[in-house]
Amino acid sequence: MSAFFLFHNKQVRNPAELAQYKTAVAPVVAAYGGRYRVLGGEPTVVEGDWRPSFLVMIEFPSLERATAWYGSDDYKDLKAMRLSAVDSDGVLMTGIEETSA
Repeated sequence: MSAFFLFHNKQVRNPAELAQYKTAVAPVVAAYGGRYRVLGGEPTVVEGDWRPSFLVMIEFPSLERATAWYGSDDYKDLKAMRLSAVDSDGVLMTGIEETSA
């Protein structure tokens, strides 16, 4: 069952550091089987009063691979860089189990 990280980057505090993070993080995500599904774009709120500014969604093949990436030594320094560069919220969730018809 797939797992997804959803990050909401609310405010950028250090654009240069964020740019450095963006350059370095994609190969690390890919090494754990992750694929970017959402990377920015203009959100349209259809319910409620949430006003997201920049969303990032990464899909991993399993919850185990997702948590392995997030807690890995490979991502440790990059995560610290991201957290110092932006104010953000993040959630990890599992997807729906696919069934064959």
